[in-house]
Amino acid sequence: MSSASQPATIDPRLIQDAPGLAGAWAGFRRRVSQGELGSLPVIVGLSAIWLTFYLANDRFLSAVNLTNLMLQISAMGLISAGIVLILLLGETDLSAGAVSGLAASVMTILNVKQGWPAVPALLAGLATGAVIGLFQGSWVTRFKVPSFVVTLAGSLAWQGALFSVLGSTGSVNLQNPLITGLTSTFFSAPVSWLVVALLVAVYAGTTFFERRRRASVHLPLVPLRNVLMRMGIICGAVAVAVLVFTSDRGLPLATLIFVGILMVMELTLKGTRFGRHVFAVGGNAEAARRAGIRVDFIRITIFTLGSTLAAAGGMLAASRLLAVNQSSGSGDVLLNAIGAAVIGGTSLFGGRGSAWSALLGALVIGSISNGMDLLAFSSSVKFMVTGSVLLVAASIDAVSRRGRQAAGRA
Repeated sequence: MSSASQPATIDPRLIQDAPGLAGAWAGFRRRVSQGELGSLPVIVGLSAIWLTFYLANDRFLSAVNLTNLMLQISAMGLISAGIVLILLLGETDLSAGAVSGLAASVMTILNVKQGWPAVPALLAGLATGAVIGLFQGSWVTRFKVPSFVVTLAGSLAWQGALFSVLGSTGSVNLQNPLITGLTSTFFSAPVSWLVVALLVAVYAGTTFFERRRRASVHLPLVPLRNVLMRMGIICGAVAVAVLVFTSDRGLPLATLIFVGILMVMELTLKGTRFGRHVFAVGGNAEAARRAGIRVDFIRITIFTLGSTLAAAGGMLAASRLLAVNQSSGSGDVLLNAIGAAVIGGTSLFGGRGSAWSALLGALVIGSISNGMDLLAFSSSVKFMVTGSVLLVAASIDAVSRRGRQAAGRA
């Protein structure tokens, strides 16, 4: 028999699945034993939450309520996306809520009180977040002060800055149609399907481009069946989501902004050198430094991006509420954003996570809040249930980390 017809020998030093169903099952068991659960626990938990609330109130899975749910989580999800970036470095950001409120206030005051057009006002809000992130990231890297302390101090300072920006008014209403349209615009069915088709095409194209690039440098590849199965599940979920949206008011612009930013984040993190450096710094900063990675630059950049996303989330929240006030960005905004990132699967220990963690975690927290509102549960119950879910997610993360460490020692 010729060598060409011989089955390919798998190098045992490479972590990859053997061909066939037996190989796929063995690979799945290996990943579970090593804590490589990915998004599976989140998806299972989210399914259980949706089923529970649907059985308790069949309006929960109605098109109107699911559309409202996506509108409710878009702002918090953008703030959580910034938290995901910070957590990937093994750092934390306790100022994200205050930054979101301050940026929204800056945008509103410039537009309403100073007469700025909507676009410059929106850009000024984003710039506010970027400058704050640049300052905090620089302080962490220059003076080696723990990010917990720097961002805690920032949370207090930016809250005071919000009070100063709003002044004695305390509350300012938004009326500009471009700003309020960020959360009140819905696309018709033809436009929705066209936009989603473009997003799916970009996702599929980048997936196969990355696969071809890995093959060109002889790196192990995920089996093609796994890639196709994953793409099929994602495309199916997207198609169902569009059907739900179009059976109500249409695809919300806020959801499109949220998901579009997450897609850009994911492509950047998984498909660029910068993204690989982020994971390297989060995994082992000293090893990354010795490998020639500009660790301080990565940290400062990520803090800047994280605060910019917090600012974007704050402005989206202001658009939905049609106003800003002295409580903007306060309350449970920060806790929900951090909780969403952790519940969605981003590790608290750095180096592991995905941009989609923000979406999955926001869906879990938003679904709990939305479902309990439909059932008329008190706020105290919602807080206790959300806290319990966060504790379980953090525990799974810690157990998974120990599993990976034990596998590494073995």
